[in-house]
Amino acid sequence: MGRLFGTDGVRGLANESLTPELALRVSGAAAQILSRGKKRALAVVGRDPRASGEMLEAAVTAGLTAAGVDVLSVGVLPTPAVAYLTGLYDACLGVMISASHNPMPDNGIKIFAAGGHKLDDAIEDRIEAVMAEAPVRPTGAGIGRVVGSSGVRDHGFAIPDQYSVAGTHERYVEHLVEATGQELNGLTVVVDCAHGAASEVGPAAYREAGATVIAISADPDGLNINDGCGSTHLDQVRRAVREHGADLGLAHDGDADRCLAVDADGNVVDGDAILAILALAMRDAGELAENTLVATVMSNLGLHIAMREAGITMRTTAVGDRYVLEELRRGKFTLGGEQSGHVVFPAHGTTGDGILTGLKLMARMAVTGRTLADLASVLQTVPQILVNVPVNDKAAVMAATDVLDAVAEAERVLGETGRVLLRPSGTEQLVRVMVEATDLGQAQRLADDMAERVAAVQRVSAPSH
Repeated sequence: MGRLFGTDGVRGLANESLTPELALRVSGAAAQILSRGKKRALAVVGRDPRASGEMLEAAVTAGLTAAGVDVLSVGVLPTPAVAYLTGLYDACLGVMISASHNPMPDNGIKIFAAGGHKLDDAIEDRIEAVMAEAPVRPTGAGIGRVVGSSGVRDHGFAIPDQYSVAGTHERYVEHLVEATGQELNGLTVVVDCAHGAASEVGPAAYREAGATVIAISADPDGLNINDGCGSTHLDQVRRAVREHGADLGLAHDGDADRCLAVDADGNVVDGDAILAILALAMRDAGELAENTLVATVMSNLGLHIAMREAGITMRTTAVGDRYVLEELRRGKFTLGGEQSGHVVFPAHGTTGDGILTGLKLMARMAVTGRTLADLASVLQTVPQILVNVPVNDKAAVMAATDVLDAVAEAERVLGETGRVLLRPSGTEQLVRVMVEATDLGQAQRLADDMAERVAAVQRVSAPSH
């Protein structure tokens, strides 16, 4: 059996690979590891609206309480909200039940340590090891309790009434608006909530900050999350921005930890462009520590060029916001993110926050009086081709001589005019082939050649773009 944790928690097809039994075992083991040394420990549990989340939340709650940990269930909230509340309530861990941008049948379990921080590999390995052991099961008063709107004072915690479960959504919105630091009056925004976790708090936060909000895909029914909408399907928000004459559009994914944008003409402003805009904003405000931006290897070469010209240093990490977070914490930097729209502001949160990203982007527009298209023009994107190849064995593909030869040949051909990246997906059975080159046709030919060699190793169907 391979490693249970991927780049973003435990993820799989709900009720098949990700079963209630597995959810119970994972949460129980996490509670055992993360609550050590606590006489009475608290866990914050949230979820996105997908139907299987109800089932998995019950299993996670059972696992936590069976391990002697009290549970504060905050209902449907974004992943960054669960991380924030974990720190706010001094909980020993937080659990978010979500498969982010994945289709509805999938689900996942993301675990946060005290302070709302993502787990490092060593702690995940310890949790997996404990799962193989007989569980520790207290009895009597040692069993965890599920906290209701009355708060948790009777259970040994001193959390004020305003921080009970009844106020969690409002407190998170207040946190977002306070972190924005700028009124957004005069701006009209279309917000695509992906029928996900942002459907209520997203529009509420943008309105509270002063913007005029047109919310779309904000009616979750448990089955429609990410279905043709959100940050992975931008056609709806692009069309709505043009129809309503809005200043911009924002698109979140199912758990609202990412944000992509479109300008007033419906042109896409991706995570790299958002990072460039925000890096310059923070530099101008004296808030960009060490004049450094942290991004992943997937960020476009154009971002590196734009930041170099602006006098901003870039630090590069592996793909995944957890690695961006690790670098941010290591260097005490203040901004990092991914091309996919995960943006992290360590001063305001411990994980990517799509709603806060949207608020900060609009704040830059309000302060400068410039359009989003004008702000985004700082980044001139180098043509990039990304091909996702379905595979059965990611490790075998990455070690295949024919594939490695193709990568070496592409690197030789491109020299300093481009770059090549071949990496296994951390959440899906895919190998991602990425080629950047100043010549789009050359990038496409090299990417297709490598994708065909990857597919040949696995004898699977043609690669999907």
